Amino acid sequence: MFSKIEVNGSGTAPLYNYLKKCHHGSDIKWNFAKFLVDKNGIPVKIYDPEVEPNAIVDDIKHYLLL
Repeated sequence: MFSKIEVNGSGTAPLYNYLKKCHHGSDIKWNFAKFLVDKNGIPVKIYDPEVEPNAIVDDIKHYLLL
């Protein structure tokens, strides 16, 4: 659970392959990228590391209340 995993490249961990589907499979810029998953477990958005968590509150509310 706490071992290092790959988030990009040929050795990408399955979780990150699944999460990156919402970003068209593009590489993650940095490990502080944020993924928004809807209440059904579907990745719906990815946010760059520079985006503050408070900036996505409206999106969180939107996708959880659908």
